Amino acid sequence: MSQASFPMTDLKTAGRHHGVLIVGGGQAGLSLSYYLKQHGIDHLVLEKHGVAHTWRTQRWDSFCLVTPNWQCELPGYPYSGSDPHGFMKKDEIIAYLDGFIKMVDAPVREGVEVQRVGPRAKGGFEVATSGGDYSADHVVVATGGYHRPIIPRLAERLPPSVRQVHSAQYTHPHALPAGKVLVVGSGQSGAQIAEDLHLAGRRVVLAVGEAPRCARFYRGRDVVDWLADMGYYDMPVHEHPLREGVRDNTNHYVTGRDGGRDIDLRRFALQGMQLYGRLEGLENGVLKFAPNLKANLDSADGVYNRINASIDKYIEKKALAAPPASVYTPVWQPQTERTDLAIEAAGITSVIWCIGFHVDYSWVDAPVFNGRGQPYHVRGVTPQPGLYFLGLPWLHTWGSGRFSGIKRDAHYIADCIKSRAIAREGVAAPAMA
Repeated sequence: MSQASFPMTDLKTAGRHHGVLIVGGGQAGLSLSYYLKQHGIDHLVLEKHGVAHTWRTQRWDSFCLVTPNWQCELPGYPYSGSDPHGFMKKDEIIAYLDGFIKMVDAPVREGVEVQRVGPRAKGGFEVATSGGDYSADHVVVATGGYHRPIIPRLAERLPPSVRQVHSAQYTHPHALPAGKVLVVGSGQSGAQIAEDLHLAGRRVVLAVGEAPRCARFYRGRDVVDWLADMGYYDMPVHEHPLREGVRDNTNHYVTGRDGGRDIDLRRFALQGMQLYGRLEGLENGVLKFAPNLKANLDSADGVYNRINASIDKYIEKKALAAPPASVYTPVWQPQTERTDLAIEAAGITSVIWCIGFHVDYSWVDAPVFNGRGQPYHVRGVTPQPGLYFLGLPWLHTWGSGRFSGIKRDAHYIADCIKSRAIAREGVAAPAMA
C-alpha cells in the first residue's frame, strides 16, 4: 500500500485532526463514542453509509433477535420494554437503535468511506477518506467482521434464469420468482431463511452444512437464561476451551420467531423440505452435494444435547427445582445420501447463498493481521500503538459482537485510550480494571 504522508499541521489547522477516529457507525462505534464523551476525549465517527446501516438494509422482513430482549444492554440504554424475555422484530430493533443513537448524540460524518489508515513515524495515524484527509492519535476499527458476502465461483455457471441473492439481500419469500428455492448453508441465517420460506408455503431445498444447533427452551427456561446463570457469557476468550479458535465457530441455529422455538431441520424434512449435504459443485446443470447430510444432522443434534446436559449438571450441582431432563432423539433420518440434483428438472428458480462473509481490512495499512486477514489483538488492543478493533465476534466474550457484550468492550477500549493519552502527556495512567 501507499506510504504517502499528509501535511499534519494543515490538517490540525483545518480541524481535521482528532484525538480518536472511529471507523463505523454501528452499535460498536456508537458505544465507544458514548464512553469517549464521558471522558471528554475529542473524537469523530466516520460512517460509510448511515448509522446502523446494516440493521436497516441487510435484514429480511421477518427478522428477529435470537437472544432475549433483556440481553440488549447498550451503554446507558438497556432494554426497557414490556417483554424482556421476548425477541424484538426488525422494526423494534431499529426503533431501539434509533433511541440509542439519539441518546448518544455522537459526532458522526455519514457517507464518508475510509480508504486508508496508516501509522505515522512520529506516532498517530494518517487517514484518507472519500471526504478528505484526516489525522488522529488513535484509530478504532468498528466495522464488524462481516464485510464481503461469500459467493462461490460455481455461482457464475448457474443458468441466467436462476435468481441469486445473498442472505444480506434477502427480504421476503414473495420477492423471489415462483418455483423451488435452494438455500445454501444452515447457519443462523440459512436455517431461519429456510424456515421463513417454508412457512410461506415455498418449496425449499436446503444444503445442510456443519453448523451446530441449540434448544430455545429447556427445563422450564430459555437456554440463554441458563447459560447466563452458568457464567458462559462472561467467559473471556482466553478461558474458553478453544481459546482464539472459538472465533471461527459458526453460530448455533435457533429462532426467536413467534415467541421463540427450536429449529429442527429433521421436522422440516417430514413436512416436505428437501435436505441435502454440503454443496460441492456443479456439472452440466447438475448440482453436486457431499454425502454428509446424516453426519451434519447428527453433529448438530450432538451439540444440542451436550448443551442441555451441561444445564442438567448445573441444575444438579445447585440443587435447583426444574422440570425433568430430556434428550433429543431424531424424528427423521435420511434414507439415502442424495448427491445429485438437476437444476432444471427440480424446478429450482432461486438460490440464496447463506455461507457467510469475508473480512476486508485491506484499507488498514498496519502489521497487525494474521495469514487469514484477521487482526491480531488482545481484547481489541493491537500491537500497533493507538490502533484498536471493536465489535468483533468473541473479541473478548461471546457477546462482543452483540448487543449484550459491546458495552463492556467499549468501556475497556475507552479506558485504554484515556490511559494512553495520559501516559503520552507524561502523567501516570490510572489503573484499569
